[in-house]
Order: sequence, then C-alpha cells, then structure tokens
Amino acid sequence: MHYKKSIEVCLTPALLNLYDTKESVVVVIDILRATSSIVYGIDNGADAILPVAHVEDCLRYADKGFLLAAERNGEVVEGFDFGNSPFSYSSDKVKGRTVVLTTTNGTKALHMANAQSAQVVIGSFLNLKALCNWLKGQERDVLLLCAGWKDKFNLEDTLFAGAVVNELRKDFTRFCDSCVAAEDLYLLAKDDLRGYLHKSSHSHRLAELNIEEDVKFCLQLNICNAIPVLEGEALVPLTWVCI
Repeated sequence: MHYKKSIEVCLTPALLNLYDTKESVVVVIDILRATSSIVYGIDNGADAILPVAHVEDCLRYADKGFLLAAERNGEVVEGFDFGNSPFSYSSDKVKGRTVVLTTTNGTKALHMANAQSAQVVIGSFLNLKALCNWLKGQERDVLLLCAGWKDKFNLEDTLFAGAVVNELRKDFTRFCDSCVAAEDLYLLAKDDLRGYLHKSSHSHRLAELNIEEDVKFCLQLNICNAIPVLEGEALVPLTWVCI
C-alpha cells in the first residue's frame, strides 16, 4: 500500500514543539536572507556551511582557515568576513571554502530542527523546483519550518512554504490548515512577490539598511539546483538522482 504522506507548515519555531518530526524531513526556511544565501553558497561550490547558534561559537573557528559570517538584526557583526547577504556567497568568494555562519533566525531554526528530525534540508525560492522534485520522491512526511522573525510569524517564509505546498499538492495526501493558509497567501502574491512583500515588516527593516537588491535577489525562482542537507554539524550538497 502506498504511504499516505503528510505535509505540514510550522509558522514559527516557537510552535515546533507541537510537531512530531522524528521520522520527517524538515525544510528550514529563512527567505530574507539566511537560507537563500546558504543555497546560493552551496550551489556556488562551498564545501560546507557550518550553522552555529551564537556569535561566540563562530569566533571559535577563527584562525582555522574558514570564512566567518555573522549577522544580527540584518547587519554584519563587526569584525566578521560577511553576514548573510547572498552577494557574499558568490563562487569567487566561497568555492572550495567552508563558511561558519550565525544569523538572527535561520541558524536557530536549523539547530531546533536538527535536534528532533530525521533529516533537515534547506529551502529558498532559488532552489524551489529542485527541492520540490526531490521531496516528491521521499517516502517521509514533510514539515516546512518557517524561521520567522525572533519567533514571530513572517510573510516571506510563509509565502515560500505556500509555494512548496502548491507544487506538492498532487504528491501528498494530507495537509494541515497552515498549509492551506500558506498556499492561499502564495497564490495571492505569486505574480508579484516583491510587490506583496512591501507589506512585510522584515522588508521594511531591510529597506532601512539599504539592501533592497538582496531582497530582489532572494525572490528569484529556480536559479540554483543545490539542496543543502544537514549532515552532522555541516550543511553540504545533497546528492540525489532525478528520475
């Protein structure tokens, strides 16, 4: 009998304890900007990205030949190589290198997911199609974990979750109400994602930092094929065959 797969959306890490993900694939989502930059970096040949919880954890990797990236409240932490702008993860900067990364929301969600899930992968608009094609072939339930903003709901992560739900609707049989809400939001916004996200609080925060180009970049569809997967403490490229 074919397994009836379920897909759920967790709208914020503060709700993660309500979900049983011991046998599930968890997709961590932090569109502006952590998971977009992680996908872009892995796609551009980074050997690995090590997500750490605190700035102090990042500093422990100093003088080991790694690139150190730290972001708090949308800004690069002083003294670090870069933060979580996707433009810092181009091939000329990260190819063949290991990046140690800490961010306000994304790396926290990653650590929470890793503590209780069968497998953790990274999603963004940049790798939407590749991610969904891979998820279709998995005989596991899926939880889409929105990193949000400091444990609060946000629009951009929910829109991406809705895009995944929309793409996978024919391949999964059970959906929660958060899936329905996320998909409805995505269908409302999909023809002009940037226009819709002008309403979002994080978009306003980033605009104040003059990084509108980062926002536009993170909303591009399907420019990457890489799916970062968490193996131990490192995000590395997932190896899979598309049939």
